[in-house]
Amino acid sequence: MALPFINGMTGHVTSSIWEGVRLSLVAGGHPHLLLSLPRASDAVSSAVFGGGFLQLDHIVNRYVDHSYDCSDPVSDMQAFAAACGYPPASTAGLLTAVKLQQVSLWEERGSEASVLCCTTAGTGNAARAGAARTTYAAAYKPGTINTVLLIDGKLTHACLVNAVLTAAEAKAAALGDLGVRDAETDALATGTTTDAIVVCASQSEAYGTEHRYAGTATDLGGMIGRLVYESVAESLAAYRKALP
Repeated sequence: MALPFINGMTGHVTSSIWEGVRLSLVAGGHPHLLLSLPRASDAVSSAVFGGGFLQLDHIVNRYVDHSYDCSDPVSDMQAFAAACGYPPASTAGLLTAVKLQQVSLWEERGSEASVLCCTTAGTGNAARAGAARTTYAAAYKPGTINTVLLIDGKLTHACLVNAVLTAAEAKAAALGDLGVRDAETDALATGTTTDAIVVCASQSEAYGTEHRYAGTATDLGGMIGRLVYESVAESLAAYRKALP
């Protein structure tokens, strides 16, 4: 089920599959999307701030323009979280140059787990993994496709990593079906050069199941794949519509 875009400059949407989860659009001098969880939950993250295996209750997707100083994004995001009053130990911070109103939010309830997916997507630096192209020893730019998966259910840590893999496959499938191409090689893109993801699990035992796998043959992986595919496609449609 698709949840509505947040219209206007401020607003929030509450989840129907994970009680207490809310997506807010915070305006003002430091616009950002905030996914707030009712309690700190197990997570795996590639976020510039709050990455790795940790527990999260705040996930920030912060808008910055293309002139953003990328020399020390970790310290900058740490200061940003502190200024907003978000707990640094349980906050993940993503950066995006995509307009926040182009966010796409989808969720689905299952019998053994439920999933919410939130994506902001643009393709200004689309790229194909595995193709011969220009690379750098170290490079950082604000993320172009940022994906957050919130899974209400009990997952092993290996399953959390499996969820990342399935989400990446679904993102690549969406880009391929939409004909998004790597500008340098003209091959179909599998992502962009700066994608990021956060996956959180509530570890709720209410479903009576512990998930060890999240591949495409599992019910959980099927939900993840569908929601990531749809949210990437929907956010990219909004992104393309807003292009000059």
